[in-house]
Amino acid sequence: MNHVRLKNFFLKSLAIILIFLLDRIAKIYILKLAELENTVDFYLTSYLNIYLIWNKGIAFGLFSFDQSTIYNSISLVIMLITILVLIMILNTEGIKQYSLILIFGGSIGNLFDRIYYSAVPDFIDLHIRDFHWFIFNVADIFITFGVIFLILIELKSNKKNDKSI
Repeated sequence: MNHVRLKNFFLKSLAIILIFLLDRIAKIYILKLAELENTVDFYLTSYLNIYLIWNKGIAFGLFSFDQSTIYNSISLVIMLITILVLIMILNTEGIKQYSLILIFGGSIGNLFDRIYYSAVPDFIDLHIRDFHWFIFNVADIFITFGVIFLILIELKSNKKNDKSI
């Protein structure tokens, strides 16, 4: 039984590390391009651009502030939420745990940037004509899918509970 638990722990840790590394590799590549070109502004398709911005707020640039005390406070709250997600991973099983792993892996990617660069590099610009979605990064993709999966799991769970009443 211990062997199975150790194997599961290893695989789940590996998933978190892979999410973190995918995010780091993408960001390092974009930052190297910015270093070489002095800017990153590429038109790839009629729906996708690569455009580097530095996000000092939370997800999708919300609550961006220039004051360091506000930035540090937001960073502290994000760190506490990340620790809470880790605790939830340890106390959850099944598909819900995998959703939390997606969120945690993305969160530590962005948290690393907040500490190392004092901002998060965002660079994926999805748009339809003149309507641009918030610019985001690979870590944000994992966080978003993790949250979507959690919502779907809860909706399905609530639907089952409604039928049993």
